Amino acid sequence: MTEFSEAERAYLRSQRLGRMATVDSKGQPQANPVGFFPQDDGTILIGGLALGTTKKWRNLQANPRVALVVDDIVSTNPWKVRGVDIRGEAELLTGPHDLGPHFSEELIRIHPRRIHSWGLD
Repeated sequence: MTEFSEAERAYLRSQRLGRMATVDSKGQPQANPVGFFPQDDGTILIGGLALGTTKKWRNLQANPRVALVVDDIVSTNPWKVRGVDIRGEAELLTGPHDLGPHFSEELIRIHPRRIHSWGLD
């Protein structure tokens, strides 16, 4: 598993919303906003409401490859953006967790295989 730099870890801990991309059975990409939670072991947890009933969940059952992009705009004048692009394998989990009552029992754990970041300096 690829490891995050300290700057990447700090940035991810400061954000709550990213866009996760999966691929359906016909090879069509699907991207959705998701809540995410960086973990101390270097993985990322994705939670949601009724996550196990979603297309993204079904996509990952068939193909575990996943991408998560977390980014924001620091300034518009001058233009300055920053972000982290994470590519990896998804592990589908079901059961009790401590993310909070607004999340279903299904979780997606992303195991990073490639990480690219920009503007974090």
